[in-house]
Amino acid sequence: MDREFLRKISENQGIIHKVTGIYCDNPEDRKDLFQEILIQLWKSYESFRNESKFSTWMYRVALNTAITAFKKASRHPLNNQIELVSFQLTAEEYDYEFEENLKLLHKAIEQLTGVEKSIILLYLEDKKYEEIAEITGITQNYVRVKMNRIKKKLKAILNVDA
Repeated sequence: MDREFLRKISENQGIIHKVTGIYCDNPEDRKDLFQEILIQLWKSYESFRNESKFSTWMYRVALNTAITAFKKASRHPLNNQIELVSFQLTAEEYDYEFEENLKLLHKAIEQLTGVEKSIILLYLEDKKYEEIAEITGITQNYVRVKMNRIKKKLKAILNVDA
């Protein structure tokens, strides 16, 4: 079981990086959340029954762990450190407007609730509504409703005309 778990985690660790990246700006916070997600995955691995894809189950555990951590951090705002996202591009590829737009989008996403962040993360990962529903544990119709509300909220935050 240990080797199988490690193999699956290794193959799918990008999921954890994506989740920690959307919930944490500070590199140290990302590392802490990464460790916490690994602990929660290990604790709940025995309950994984292969009824869904491993990656779907992994997203669910990672997002639930991140949302819990996000709620705890929200209660202690002095512990939150906000840092600008840094983008590493070569000089030839450097696109100031693109980088600025990414920063603005990231700042807007920071203002969303934990569940909203989960949904937008999965949406930006090109997950279908059906898979988002499976990962988050909400109905597909509610995912659609939430996604429409999230888009409107982000447009309002970014002052984008609809």
